[in-house]
Parts: sequence; C-alpha cells; structure tokens
Amino acid sequence: QVQLVESGGGLVQPGGSLRLSCAASSSIFSNYGMGWYRQTPGKQRELVASISSGGYKDYADSVRGRFTISRDNAKNAVFLQMNTLKPDDTAVYYCNGFPVRRYPWGQGTQVTVSS
Repeated sequence: QVQLVESGGGLVQPGGSLRLSCAASSSIFSNYGMGWYRQTPGKQRELVASISSGGYKDYADSVRGRFTISRDNAKNAVFLQMNTLKPDDTAVYYCNGFPVRRYPWGQGTQVTVSS
C-alpha cells in the first residue's frame, strides 16, 4: 500500500514562501494524478492544487498565481511551492491522489502564516 509523507511546513511571515514535499513509497503513484489539500479546524479538507499524470496543473482560485505544483516521478515525489503567503493559507497540508483520493492520508505538514 502506498504511503505518503508530507514535509516542509513551518512558521512564516505574511509574504513569505515555503516549499512542501510529498514522498510516496511506491513508484506506481506516477500513473495517477496527485493533489495538495489543506484543512483548518472545523472545516472540510479542500483541494489546493492538482497535477495530472501527464503534467496538467490546476489551482484553487484562492492560490492561483501564488502556488505552483510539480512532480518528480523518478523520485516518487510531489511538491508545492507557495509564495506570497497569507494568514488565510494557515492550515495542515496533505497530498493524495486526484481526482480519486486513493491513498491513506499521511500526517500532513503544518503551515502557519503569522507575523
């Protein structure tokens, strides 16, 4: 079973940047689309960005132009470059399949945007 491990979160000031990484335990993940999701207490997990197996990218309106998703199939990894961060971006970030969330959820990585 594929396991996902997210990393790269932290505390950053508004306007700052972070790069999140998601490592998959199996090369089979390269056959499928992947997404980055985020969740704040009391709210449903929401899709932030997605990338197809062929490299097509899409973004939520709230992050378009600020976030960039990428993948490295050779390393079984997906990345999320986050620039111009805002306090509303504060959340736990997760990766999983897209559009089908086919893998067990990892522990996520906390992103806190605060001055």
